[in-house]
Amino acid sequence: CGMLVGTRNGRPVAARGNPDHPVNLGKLCPKGLSEHLMIEAAGRATAPMLRRGGRGTPLEPISWDEALKVMVTRIGSIQESFGNDSLGVISTGQLVTEEFYTLGKLVQLGFRSRNYDGNTTLCMASAVSGYKLSFGSDGPPGSYADMETADVVLLIGANIADNHPILCNRLRKKPGQMLIVVDPRVTKTAMMADLHLPVKPRSDIALVNGIAHILLRDGLVDREYIREHVEGLEEFVSFVADYTPEAVSATTGLTVETVEKVARLYGEAKSAFIGWTMGVNHSTQGAHTVAAINNLAMITGNIGRTGSAPFSITGQCNAMGSRETSFTSALPGYRKFDNAEDRKALADLWKIDEEELPTARGLAYPDIIEAAVKKQVKAIWIIATNPVVSFPNLNLLKQAFETTEFVVVQDGFYPTPTMDYADLVLPAAIWGEKEGTYTNSERRISKVNAFATPPGEARSDFDIFLALAERLGVKDRLFPGWSSTHDAWLEWQKVSAGRMCDYSQFTWQQIEDEGGKQWGGERLYGDGQFPRENGRALLHCVPCLPFVEQPNTEFDLILNTGRTVEHWHTRTKTGAVAMLDAMSPNAWLEMNPADADRLSLRQH
Repeated sequence: CGMLVGTRNGRPVAARGNPDHPVNLGKLCPKGLSEHLMIEAAGRATAPMLRRGGRGTPLEPISWDEALKVMVTRIGSIQESFGNDSLGVISTGQLVTEEFYTLGKLVQLGFRSRNYDGNTTLCMASAVSGYKLSFGSDGPPGSYADMETADVVLLIGANIADNHPILCNRLRKKPGQMLIVVDPRVTKTAMMADLHLPVKPRSDIALVNGIAHILLRDGLVDREYIREHVEGLEEFVSFVADYTPEAVSATTGLTVETVEKVARLYGEAKSAFIGWTMGVNHSTQGAHTVAAINNLAMITGNIGRTGSAPFSITGQCNAMGSRETSFTSALPGYRKFDNAEDRKALADLWKIDEEELPTARGLAYPDIIEAAVKKQVKAIWIIATNPVVSFPNLNLLKQAFETTEFVVVQDGFYPTPTMDYADLVLPAAIWGEKEGTYTNSERRISKVNAFATPPGEARSDFDIFLALAERLGVKDRLFPGWSSTHDAWLEWQKVSAGRMCDYSQFTWQQIEDEGGKQWGGERLYGDGQFPRENGRALLHCVPCLPFVEQPNTEFDLILNTGRTVEHWHTRTKTGAVAMLDAMSPNAWLEMNPADADRLSLRQH
């Protein structure tokens, strides 16, 4: 969202929406309205901290010079003994794009570890993989405006009333628009829907395949689009033949009539938008669920047209920036690890030996944790994330941290639960205290300006990365002449030029003046050409698989997580804002009243 922050004597005192920004048009949710309070909140990290006496002793303030020396020396010693990949780096989706670009280069070419990933793997990796499976590349193909112009909006596992309230304002603006919500829970968004489909948990793939079955059966598909731009139809038709309305009804718990109705509504619409968030991405079949959703858009031609898209709505403010610039799921600029031409092009741009670039991605976030438990990863550097609260297997995570020889936590807040395991803490600036760009899920690049200085000795993540490069002796080679994030921006423009995520056509000033710019234009694939070898999108046959762990007589309930509009994930930041904490002070659990009665539970 676009925001305006008022300051007095150099400190923020108020925040409001920017009426000229095309994403939010002046509107803000409670988190946005309280951003100035977050900058000034208690509990900010203000000085580097070191646990001199080892685990179990307190963290003590130290100088930046000592902090950088300790970090480089300890990691260097560990890598000398156990190899470069004994370092694991876990990042975030909340740095500015220029910082992600710098960090990826520093980890791969400075520390020379392949094991770099972000907490975005726990959410957005499914969308990335699903888009690659179907279209050959990451990149949401539509725009937020398509939610306003679509005849039918189908939301799957997306409670945008709480999770994306500004986007929720875009619904219902078109007369006669039909809103369909697929969600096991009766969420606020489900209450808004014309049609709520309370499917059984983990049955959404069956529903999507069943819709495809009916569309093909009744001829509600775009045969010309399929013929010109899609492959795999024959196998797909045979596959979805088993997903009859009766079979889908048995799997999902919906009536046959409801399954038929939603398929007709989607298939008969002149324009149909499918949106999803973590209800899809967090599932055990996340990437394949995305591919199944993409199938619906492909067979109906709902790609690259106004009001039409299979659209992954991202969670973190710059998950897109991390996907485009760093070495997590691909080489910078959506280049492929295993493509020799891509590696050579990047090596030439950076004036390095091609052999320095990895030919395959390193360990993903969960695999870094498992490798630490196995004592294969010996040092972990955590940046702007709080895994002791957010990681799905906390027992495994804590075991990893207890086993790891050296843990660095770089964060804007202190203390956090993750810092209980830290040997070294680096205090970082947060947004509003640094300059750069963010890219949202409609590929819109927005500029952020610093309106406050970091507290105490805190530094921007970019400055920390450059200081580490200097200490490693690689700054002049990797970041020659760099002193600001704008230097990173200029190099990123060259690296992205001609790529799908091309930033080279925009300047910072242009982005700021025009309220953000979308790489790729308003929509991708309007010409029906996809970044696969034959230029066609690919239909995937995705079976609906049951939970690996089924409910049983001892554990007969299924837990389904959600969020509130007031807080963000681990509450590391939002929990420090008194206004937000007062609005939603406690975590809670909701249960079906029938289950509560059966278990003799009372409401509190």
